[in-house]
Amino acid sequence: DESSGYESESAGGGRAGAAAAGGSRGRQRRARTAFTSEQVCRLEKTFQRQKYLGATERRKLAAALQLSEIQIKTWFQNRRMKLKRQI
Repeated sequence: DESSGYESESAGGGRAGAAAAGGSRGRQRRARTAFTSEQVCRLEKTFQRQKYLGATERRKLAAALQLSEIQIKTWFQNRRMKLKRQI
């Protein structure tokens, strides 16, 4: 059981919080991906080599980690923002 790294996620009350954030339209937000430690390790290693991935690299990494290309793209966007905040 891997943590997403966001403590507020588990303390927030689950579905009620997601439904309230979505408004009255009835659309629920997509569940947060809980990356495994192996996936995070591979993503971090790749990020150390290159901060931006092209479509081909993203496709290969997604297939290797059994994630979607959008999940890879989002992870890299979030990781670049984290780096920017640290600097």
